[in-house]
Amino acid sequence: MSDIALTVERTIDAPADAVWRVITDVEGFEAVLSGVTRVERLAGAGYTIGTRWRETRRARGRDESQELEVVGIDEGRSTMLAAESHGLAQRTELTLEPAGGGTVLRMRFAGTFLAVSWVQRVAARLTAKLGASTMRTMMQQDLDDIAAAAEGLARS
Repeated sequence: MSDIALTVERTIDAPADAVWRVITDVEGFEAVLSGVTRVERLAGAGYTIGTRWRETRRARGRDESQELEVVGIDEGRSTMLAAESHGLAQRTELTLEPAGGGTVLRMRFAGTFLAVSWVQRVAARLTAKLGASTMRTMMQQDLDDIAAAAEGLARS
């Protein structure tokens, strides 16, 4: 069971293949995602299971980096990413669902605290609400950025 679970979604006025191209273009994340300031590929070519990268984001006024790894792919329909950061094991799933001429993009985030001491676990739980609010805002911004890029692709 996850200690933190968030889901956001956005309808995008572009076909699923355009959305898929945006969410699987690791090198393009810097240009597409306004919160991302740097991407460094660590392993893998293209977008396959095992592809890893270090992503640096501006969050709460400072840059924070984390390593992400592709751990699941259902080509054109969904992808699962895993990361571990600040004592939290994270899973992020992106799913695409055709809707009329567009696509519903859904992002599900689940995090489980890895802290072993009860003091660390209590501290993490006390700050979880603020962290979840910040995370929800970042997730929604990512979906908005992905929508803008995919809609641009669909028009060209």
